[in-house]
Amino acid sequence: MARPVMMVVFVLPSSLRRWVSGRTEVKVFAVGADRDSPPTLGSALDMLRRTHPRLEERLRDDYGRIRRHISMIVCGENARAFGGLDCALPPGAEVYVLPALA
Repeated sequence: MARPVMMVVFVLPSSLRRWVSGRTEVKVFAVGADRDSPPTLGSALDMLRRTHPRLEERLRDDYGRIRRHISMIVCGENARAFGGLDCALPPGAEVYVLPALA
């Protein structure tokens, strides 16, 4: 059976746009792990690594975790509160990437 696939939009702050030719948004397809699992933030970032590796390396550390100084907002909530990389993404998800405030 086919795994679920959906378009995910990463909305970027000005400090990260230089790695995507100044664009404010980057769209990728996220794929679920199996036919019964929705795509996750981790799967969207995996695809981002394939299409925009220079951007993705600024969002995740050497262990593949979201960098401490980066927040990713999904449906108005910080993704860390919903499992971080395992956060299930709703259809038409927009992920707002924000540098953490000091």
